[in-house]
Parts: sequence; C-alpha cells; structure tokens
Amino acid sequence: MTDMSYTTSTSGKGVGKIALRWGLYIMLGLFALFYLMPLFVMLTTSLKSLEEIRTGDLISLPREVTLDAWRTAWSGACTGIQCEGVRPYFWNSVLIAIPAVMISTLIGALNGYVVAQWRFKGANLFFALMLFGCFIPFQVVLLPMARMLGLMGLAGTIPGLIFVHVIYGLGFTTLFFRNYYVSIPAELTKAAKVDGAGFFRVFWSIFLPLSLPIIVVTVIWQFTQIWNDFLFGVSFSQAGTQPVTVALNNIVNSTTGVKAYNVDMAAAIIAALPTLLVYVVAGKYFVRGLTAGSVKG
Repeated sequence: MTDMSYTTSTSGKGVGKIALRWGLYIMLGLFALFYLMPLFVMLTTSLKSLEEIRTGDLISLPREVTLDAWRTAWSGACTGIQCEGVRPYFWNSVLIAIPAVMISTLIGALNGYVVAQWRFKGANLFFALMLFGCFIPFQVVLLPMARMLGLMGLAGTIPGLIFVHVIYGLGFTTLFFRNYYVSIPAELTKAAKVDGAGFFRVFWSIFLPLSLPIIVVTVIWQFTQIWNDFLFGVSFSQAGTQPVTVALNNIVNSTTGVKAYNVDMAAAIIAALPTLLVYVVAGKYFVRGLTAGSVKG
C-alpha cells in the first residue's frame, strides 16, 4: 500500500512538472509572438500595394506579393510617390561603421590592456575618466565636437563621422577590455617580461589571441551603436555623407504626394537588416563574451 502511494505521488509530481514546463513554453511563445508582431506587420505591409493597404486588414497576409516597395526604397525609382532611395546612404553607413568599429576596438583593447596589466601612476584616475565618458549624453558633446571637426577640416565628411564615433565609443571599448583583461593572470605578463618581451610583444602574442570573446562583444556593441545612430549623423553630415538613419527619417517624414507606407516599411527593414543579422549570427557569442570577464575584477 505504501509503495502504491509513493508511486502515485511520484507520478503526480512528474505530470505536474511536465504541465508547468508546457505552460512556460506557451507563455514564452505568446510573448515572442507579441514581440515579433511589429516586425510581422512591417514585413507584410512592405509586400503589399498601396491599394491593398488602404482597403485591407493591417495584420492580414498580402493577397498579391509585390516587391515594388522594396525596389523604390532601395533604388529610389520614381513612381510619383517616392523618388529617393536608401542605397547611397546605406553604403555611407557601411563606410562609417566598419572603420569606426575597427579603430575604436583596437584602441580600446590597448587602453584596457594598459589599465589592467601595466599599473602606471594615475591608472585608476585614467580609467575613471574614461568610464565617465560612457555616461556623457550625446547632446552635451555636439557643440564642442562640431567646433573640433571644423578646426580639423572634417566637418560634414565621412572621416569626420568616423572620428566622432571612435571618440565617443572609446569609453565603452576600454571598459569592456579592461574588465576582461583583469581576469587574465598577471603572471603571464611578468613571465613575458622576464623573457625580454616588451609592451607590444606581450599584447600581440599573449593578450590579443585570448581576446576573441570580448572582441566579439565590442564589435557587436559598437556596430549596433554606430549603425543606429541618428543624432551624430544628422548633426555632423551634409548632403552626400548622411548615414542610412538620416535617409530613413527623410523618407518616413516625406510629405510630398500620397504617403507610401509600404515604402516606409521596406526602407525601415533595409536599415535594420545589418544589425539584425549581426545579432542572429553572433548573438550567443555576445552573451558569452559579456560573462567571460565577470569572474574577477
């Protein structure tokens, strides 16, 4: 009798765990559907004609799939509604983001390496000032940065925007690399010094090969921040050097002719695709890299 009661109790607990697990899955699925609903509406709207958008349901699938809105959003083929595409601005963003990410990552790695492993006088103050830079709002640096770009002859240019993003991103990149490098035993640096290795030799031969997780974190962070930036792009660019976010704002806020919601949605998806792809491809490495240096420091 006791064995039967124990078996029944154990079976009941097993059923309860399964029910709880499935309930959790269903709840997470509903949250995912709710979160992805705007993206679904954007995608379906971009595949519809304007006539279908005006007469159809917002969340309904397109009765007839058309890519005209995507062609107009990308190349700017005039249809009497929209005449400017995002293609040149998209490549401007590529030209801005890639060099800025590479330069800020390399300088941040060197800064983090110095602060974490080479204890010079004032290292803590240097790091505190770099960290303080992470919390300065964009709006505070607009006028000083505009003045500096003017003095350097970089106002309204792509190199000027690269310079702005490198400077503003150094606080974050230094923070990431410093927190990662403090978890690497200092004995490695001491042993390398004993063997005659200098500053750059230690960095290139020991620290940089161990830095892949935090490099992934920094690249994803910086690329996302730079690609999605609007304020710096609209403040420090001019016609011909504007990034894709500025072009997207111009398209969406266009008041000439009939409002082309399908073109707006297609342009928004095109502008968001690079960062979306980066997170889909390397999202798991981003989480691993963030936790890699959390044991020490």
